[in-house]
Amino acid sequence: MITLESYTNGRWQGGSGESVSLRNPTTEEHIAEVSSHGVDLAAAFSWGREQGGPALREVGFRKRGECLKALSTAIHEHREELLDLSIQSAGTTRSDAKFDIDGATGTLAAYAHFAKAIEEDAFLVDGEGGQLGRTPRFWGQHILVPKHGIAVHINAFNFPVWNMAEKMACSLLAGMPVIEKPGTPTAMLAWRVAQIIVESGLLPGGAFQFVCGGARTLLDHTGPQDCVAFTGSSRTGAHLRSNANAVRHNVHINIEADSLNAAILGPDVDADAEAYGLFLSNVQLDITQKAGQKCTAVRRILVPEERVDEVAQDLCAHLERVKVGDPAERETRMGPLASAAQLEDVTRGIGRLAAEAEVLTGGPERTSEKGYFVAPTLLKAKDPGQGVFHEIEVFGPCATILPYSGEAGDAIALANRGGGGLVASLYSNKRGFAEEVCLGISPWHGRVWIGSDKLADQASPPGTVLPQSYHGGPGRAGGGGELGGLRGLEPYLQRTAVQGFQGWVEKAFGGAEK
Repeated sequence: MITLESYTNGRWQGGSGESVSLRNPTTEEHIAEVSSHGVDLAAAFSWGREQGGPALREVGFRKRGECLKALSTAIHEHREELLDLSIQSAGTTRSDAKFDIDGATGTLAAYAHFAKAIEEDAFLVDGEGGQLGRTPRFWGQHILVPKHGIAVHINAFNFPVWNMAEKMACSLLAGMPVIEKPGTPTAMLAWRVAQIIVESGLLPGGAFQFVCGGARTLLDHTGPQDCVAFTGSSRTGAHLRSNANAVRHNVHINIEADSLNAAILGPDVDADAEAYGLFLSNVQLDITQKAGQKCTAVRRILVPEERVDEVAQDLCAHLERVKVGDPAERETRMGPLASAAQLEDVTRGIGRLAAEAEVLTGGPERTSEKGYFVAPTLLKAKDPGQGVFHEIEVFGPCATILPYSGEAGDAIALANRGGGGLVASLYSNKRGFAEEVCLGISPWHGRVWIGSDKLADQASPPGTVLPQSYHGGPGRAGGGGELGGLRGLEPYLQRTAVQGFQGWVEKAFGGAEK
């Protein structure tokens, strides 16, 4: 039995007191123990602020970018080991493990590339300067400078490597040290990556710390220069936002939470269209990849009412071909859920949806005596306006078909009833329909992915989060945002308006030759 340790104040240490037992999701075998009790969090914050922050800020953006590239390489060198560990500790298939681990190293490498476009300064220029007085002599320029605090990252269990790496990439490039807190059910994989990072020696002391186990009093130590980025449930996000200490110090808290993502099939896409094949394969992938445990997965499938029976039959055929089982076996295409708690939540959630829908394939029953397995599940709503389909996110391999009239306005109304989403996917070859729906749902969605015949075989699926594009969403989706190229650095930078004599301000801060 392995005891997972935290890395703080320059040393590894196990927790004390009551611990949590981690299990192999396939066999339910105990594989590790974890606890954060006894870890001196106050000292961790001090070490990061006093040592890690100054050391990172001293080297500048481009050097920090080079460090990200080296970190990507260091993690990639352990790829095969990490893939095997993901299968064992997170219940992923090899393909799903690659999605997590390669996504992590790819994002670190992407931010290393973005850094090459940054001037070697201690700040970023934010837009053009402008005249503030009756003559240009009084001039203003916005700049972005690294905050002098710590970035606390509370990560989700479903992507233990990518979720940590994508947050780290932005904060470290911005010049802020990090404290990473992995999701507990799959912490074993994140812990091994943390070991690789520490052993690489690429980061200065205090720049990277890792708290394994419960978050406990992490937010009680935050101050006005610190940032918190959280990925997880809206309920936990609301709890973090209400932390008295964080409220008192107006700590910036970025939340990426639940999302009832919609896939919308346009009325113009018939069975022979390439866009229809794209729709079927993407929906199947979203339901089954990572056993549906993705914040970007499709939960609601909007289909023109006259096409519902045909689409339902085709989707069921796709889902029923997916082999569910031991993720270590080559032919397996979907493994178990990540934990016993996940199994309980998912089976209960499917049952609640099934009370208002017809189960077309799968269902709420556990499919094996050992392991946290459920079948890919597709339902058809009896009443697409019923609140349960727009309020309950089943974080597993489950989605519901919602019939709509085929009119753009009806699709917009149903998609927006989710209360705010990370991504909506739209399949249409009709420009007018696609444009109307896109503009109609954009206020409620962080990303709109549009599939058409011209895009078939040319684009990554809508559930893939790319470092170049914004990842976040309003309302239920948390109201926060990450990535989006250099936009991802903004939570870790302070925007300051510098005002003064034009000649001096422009030369010092306007990007002009110094």
